[in-house]
Amino acid sequence: MPEKTEEVRATQLREQVVDELIADGAIVSDAVAHVIRTVPRHLFAPEASLEEAYSAYNAVITKRDGDGSAVSSVSAPQVQAFMLEQAELRPGMRVLEIGSGGLNAAYLAELVGEAGEVTTVDIDPEITDRASCLLKENGYPQVRVVTADAHDGVPAHAPYDRIIVTVGAWDIPPAWITQLTQQGRIVVPLRMRGLMRSVALQRISDHLVSTSARICGFVPMQGTGARESQVLLLTGTDEITLRFDDGLPGDPSLLDNAVRTPRVETWTGVTVRRGVPVDSLQLYLATVLPGFCTMAVDPNLDTGLVAPYNKRFSLAAVSEDGRNFAYITPRLTADDTLFEYGAHALGPEATGFADEVAGHLRAWDRDHRGGPGPRITVYPAGTPDDQIPELADGRVIDKKHSRVALSWPPAPAADQDVPHHPIKEEGE
Repeated sequence: MPEKTEEVRATQLREQVVDELIADGAIVSDAVAHVIRTVPRHLFAPEASLEEAYSAYNAVITKRDGDGSAVSSVSAPQVQAFMLEQAELRPGMRVLEIGSGGLNAAYLAELVGEAGEVTTVDIDPEITDRASCLLKENGYPQVRVVTADAHDGVPAHAPYDRIIVTVGAWDIPPAWITQLTQQGRIVVPLRMRGLMRSVALQRISDHLVSTSARICGFVPMQGTGARESQVLLLTGTDEITLRFDDGLPGDPSLLDNAVRTPRVETWTGVTVRRGVPVDSLQLYLATVLPGFCTMAVDPNLDTGLVAPYNKRFSLAAVSEDGRNFAYITPRLTADDTLFEYGAHALGPEATGFADEVAGHLRAWDRDHRGGPGPRITVYPAGTPDDQIPELADGRVIDKKHSRVALSWPPAPAADQDVPHHPIKEEGE
């Protein structure tokens, strides 16, 4: 493709992706629309074709590890757009980006203008070298690129009005809070019980309070902040894997006999239209089920012992006595327009546990569906329970450096299901 023709096509694709993201609500401000229309995304993703670079809902993978897993990418335009909106950036702000790629730092530089400052940091020198070269080549030499473990932030250039994290984080290190201004904000893909959300967190003294949360997927953080989930392969079958984000059940062997019992299926009458997000349902179950985990089934070894709609990822839980497990699965209604949600359980008290989980599904449908979703508050580790008001109607997830509280205000009124475009790939 001749150079002039390619630039014309790139401009057309930028206009098209912005229009698409405005239509689906990822872009709501003129400022974010302007920078995504202006910055030549394809020049920061030379690994991809023009069509791949400007796909609204797909990331461009820029580096993989020895196992083929993505360790760095240019985030999907949808994800970059709504995170920029969550940040509410203004001219003159000082911004720290954790996780470098180049393109997002260029967007940040445009939004904060000549009076602002952008520092981007990554632990991998190969990634920072790439980001530095791309930024200089494409007109953003003022962006400061730092190679370091971002667990401690970048104190030399603090304080920051905004910290934008573009890698998946399990915890909020103290340095990220102390390096914020008193009115500062962090936007971070935070992993909570194995579920990731891009959470905008406003600083209020020594803690953070959410202003919004969006479903997302990001490559995991490396270095000091890395945290692996723990996997339990059920004894008696090689096909079922349970993944726990906050530690395995006290005695995993108690589940050994669960797979030898008949499967119990309880259907709830709770229905959702096809193509509609259920991210609030996911977080609600993660909040109310103490033994929450996720389940995967090896398709090559699948005997039908469990029958989830999605074999790669299903919400699941282990009962408090550790002897039963259940998973959530939908089934299509007769007209193929709705999914009905149900709870399947195995174990000696499978019927009771399936009914318990089904009760939580109905409670979400009755009290929280269509509502604002959870209020997410991050307190320093060691904060006493009596200083966490969210515990009155929620739960706390204890991490190394923080206590993450999730509380659930009721839905004000029934809301209509709105179809969406799912987050398909991990981000920058």
